[in-house]
Amino acid sequence: MTQSDTKPAESTHNASRHMRHASDEPHGPTSGGGPAGDERVGSAQLEYDAPGELANVALDTEKQGGPRATPANERQAHAASKKSIPLYIGLATGFCGSFTSFSAFVRDLFLATSNDLTYPGAEDASLDRHSGYSFMAVVAVLVATLSLSIGGLHVGAHLAVALEPITPPLPYLVMRKLLDRLAVVLGWGCWLGAVLLCVWPPDRDGDGPETWRGRATFSLVFAPLGCLTRFYASSYLNGRMASFPLGTFAVNVGGTAVLGMAWNLAHGGEGAVMGCQVLQGIEDGFCGCLTTVSTWVVELTALRRRHAYLYGASSVLVAYALMVVVLGSARWTLWLDGFPSLTCVH
Repeated sequence: MTQSDTKPAESTHNASRHMRHASDEPHGPTSGGGPAGDERVGSAQLEYDAPGELANVALDTEKQGGPRATPANERQAHAASKKSIPLYIGLATGFCGSFTSFSAFVRDLFLATSNDLTYPGAEDASLDRHSGYSFMAVVAVLVATLSLSIGGLHVGAHLAVALEPITPPLPYLVMRKLLDRLAVVLGWGCWLGAVLLCVWPPDRDGDGPETWRGRATFSLVFAPLGCLTRFYASSYLNGRMASFPLGTFAVNVGGTAVLGMAWNLAHGGEGAVMGCQVLQGIEDGFCGCLTTVSTWVVELTALRRRHAYLYGASSVLVAYALMVVVLGSARWTLWLDGFPSLTCVH
């Protein structure tokens, strides 16, 4: 990432530093390569990630008679070290990147355009309205998502600065010797548990409708695949262009296209409950974890103003255009009265 256009004032320097280094995706090949390193990285995206010691490079340079450490070098070393901490990668890439979904954001943009966007629990779509109101609905979704996300990033950065003096450090031995190794076992074990729950869901002993597969278990099975794909794509592509994070752009656009296809197939199926549940798992689990708003917003705030507008507009416009082609071709030709109801409970 490049630095922002203007330097922050001294009173907000620490908060700005937190935001610039808070990206939840790496921007180049990570340390810990090889079979052992790849295994730890894969396990960490289920819980945490592989450890690295990149900060030692700056210290070794100074010890060997290289350039003396400066505040800028120390910040870079701190950022490099932080991005190799398994707990940080697990929370940033694993939790935050999966909790926010760019594909669902673009899907809502299209549903606002076609007057199919409803609030959770609503059975019917909105009332008929003029096309101008659809345009305003699209603007509302776009402005609300961007403003709330960027505002949340700033609030979180300032909270981190405020809580840093009273936050106790985590013991090295406990983190690296115990929790990191425990995460490997728990990560793969939880994934296996999700697969077994798909085979034997908890609601099969009763006479009620089957809901677990559609609402939870299939999503849990596909979610790690999306998270791992995003992590490796960002690792190898984000560092190629400093002014345009290709990795995040690729996964956001690709995940949006996959969600659109799964959406059409899920709403167009007739009686295939299991197939509908699998498609719901792909939408919520794979696409939801493959695409991310949190990384995208961090990158927008870190890029120079011109690059940020180009990157942000390209991401939204390309993904929205794909969604119009995929969903719009079915919505405005086959389903003029709205998308059919799902055959599975979700």
